[in-house]
Amino acid sequence: MAEVALAGGAGPDVNTAGNPTEMAMAYLQDEKTDGEIQDINLGELDLTTDEFILDEVDIHIQANLEDDLVKEALKTGVDLRQYSKQVESELQRIEQASIKDYIKESQNIALLHNQITACDSILERMEGMLSGFQCDLSSISSEIQTLQQQSVSMNVRLKNRQAVRSHLSQLVDELVVPGAMISTILDSPVTEQGFLEQLHELNNKINFAKELSFRETLACSDIQDIVDRLKLKAVSKIREFILQKIYSFRKPMTNYQIPQNTLLKYRFFYQFLLANERTVAKEIRDEYVDTMSKIYYSYFKSYSGRLLKVQYEEVADKDDLMGVEDTAKKGFFSKPSLKSRNTIFTVGQRGAILSPAELEGPILVPHTAQRGDSRYPYETLFRSQHYALLDNGCREFLFLSDFFMVTGNSALDLFNSIMGKTLSMFLKSMSTYVSDCYDSIAVFLCIHIILRFRAITVKRTIPALDKYWEAVLELLWPRFELILEMNIHSIRNTDPQKLGVLDTRPHYITRRYAEFSSAIVSINQTFTNEKTHTLLGQLQVEVENFVLKMAAEFPSRRNQLIFLINNYDMMLSVLMERAADDSKEVEGFQQLLLARTQEFIEEILSPPFGGMIAFVKEAEALMEKGQLDRLKNDEARITQLIRGFSSSWKQSVEAMSQDVMRSFTNFKNGTSIIQGALTQLIQYYHGFHKVLNQPSFRSLAVRSELINLHHLMVEVKKHKPNF
Repeated sequence: MAEVALAGGAGPDVNTAGNPTEMAMAYLQDEKTDGEIQDINLGELDLTTDEFILDEVDIHIQANLEDDLVKEALKTGVDLRQYSKQVESELQRIEQASIKDYIKESQNIALLHNQITACDSILERMEGMLSGFQCDLSSISSEIQTLQQQSVSMNVRLKNRQAVRSHLSQLVDELVVPGAMISTILDSPVTEQGFLEQLHELNNKINFAKELSFRETLACSDIQDIVDRLKLKAVSKIREFILQKIYSFRKPMTNYQIPQNTLLKYRFFYQFLLANERTVAKEIRDEYVDTMSKIYYSYFKSYSGRLLKVQYEEVADKDDLMGVEDTAKKGFFSKPSLKSRNTIFTVGQRGAILSPAELEGPILVPHTAQRGDSRYPYETLFRSQHYALLDNGCREFLFLSDFFMVTGNSALDLFNSIMGKTLSMFLKSMSTYVSDCYDSIAVFLCIHIILRFRAITVKRTIPALDKYWEAVLELLWPRFELILEMNIHSIRNTDPQKLGVLDTRPHYITRRYAEFSSAIVSINQTFTNEKTHTLLGQLQVEVENFVLKMAAEFPSRRNQLIFLINNYDMMLSVLMERAADDSKEVEGFQQLLLARTQEFIEEILSPPFGGMIAFVKEAEALMEKGQLDRLKNDEARITQLIRGFSSSWKQSVEAMSQDVMRSFTNFKNGTSIIQGALTQLIQYYHGFHKVLNQPSFRSLAVRSELINLHHLMVEVKKHKPNF
């Protein structure tokens, strides 16, 4: 045993080292293994073998020495042989004890053996039962798969049969013509709801029969005859009903919108005719077009003729131009304005026609206006006539699109076939009026009425009247431009010497221009047109030239400036009442008025204060050049200027204020000129003070007589007019 331990092949576990009992039990349990190991180790240590190698012996010795138990024995110096015997005796003792324990527990072990044998038999029977269950489950699984395949097959057959049944059922339902349909189509009035419903059903059967005939279905021939007869009966009744409604339009005093609304309720009737009897559908459509074309033409021709009877009798002619002399033979300007007459160049209340309330207000009723002896300008009649056209045209276009089921160009062509004659009559009447019209404001208002009506139709998405609006504008724009050019030429060719006595007050020609220009500018603000701006610019240039020519007739520059300021101020005031403050016309006259006003201020300051003003300007010019000493010898002149201003400035300012207020018709403008003149006077006197404060003049004794500038400003304010 000691040799075995030294061999290191199967020594006791390290954890049992030092305990002989545990070591003996370990060796007892592994006895067989130890013997085998011993044999192997002895074989390996056979010194007689030829293959013995000393290196291998060293390896085995070294491995046994590594054993912990051997290390402990060597360390304590124990005799290994004695120790081996001790271990062996311990093992024998343990073996004897084990045998006794085994004999003691032999009955329990036998009982345990019997129980294990019984369990084995039970488990064997259970194994047999489970094997049987497994075989049964395998057969059931195969049966389930078979049933599943049969179920899928039956489901497919069921679906196929249901699909066939559905198609066959639908086919039979569509082929069968019920008795209720036959009796309703034959006997019921077309206005009843039941007739309309059965007509829908009949239409579906007709379409289905056509579809079956294309497929060459034999069952189709069984119902074709009765379906055709029902179709003919329905077409006949529908034709009679629609034609009766169309003929009712022709009765006098008939509101054709009522039967139109009735037809819209039965719009499917025309759809049925169009699908099944196009000849009858075309007959109805042609009859409607012919009837409505005549109705609209007759109505609008009569209405337009009656409107002309309530137009103003006095209208402008070719001699009623802006630059024509205002003499007794010109009725528009010499006669007092009648209560029911508008002037040619003043818009007055005529512009209200473009307000939304007036523009889309009720149309004029001519016989009511005649009874009240009312008269209206042309643009009012034009608005009423074209609003009636707009309203009826939009309604008619919507009816045609809905009832006759047309869109795009087809709808426009159908609309033109109905309204074309009426629109041509309108254009012809308009052309006749325009060719002899010289009322530019009326023409311009008509243009803007059309522009606004066109915007309304665009908002309603009704393109039916677009070409008509363009045609009317093509008539009106050239005429408006021609009348404006005639007025421009009349002003350009005006001879100032033939216009009567000269007067510094605003001229009647400039007043005409101001009223006319403000009217056109105010109307043109919503729908701006560059041609209009260009023509107004040309007219403004001619008016400015005319004013300058008229001013040149005055002998004195002072009167010329008064005339220019009065006219510029009047034109600016009239323009600002209607036109925007930033318009070209307003800005142009503001600049002209400012320039002439400044010149006039210099003109009225010159007589009483011209000497002082000339001295200040001369002195300031010399100061810039550094040559102020050249005025040192003008003491007498300076003394005269100081004493003259001090003694007479109050009287001069008072006289100047009164003269200005007498010269200008607009008190506000006169007040502004006086304020400007007094401000300019104070600036000149301040400059006078500044010059005399220079070293060259500080020694002058007369400087003490200068009026204090602050005192002068206080006194000047007392002369400020309050208007």
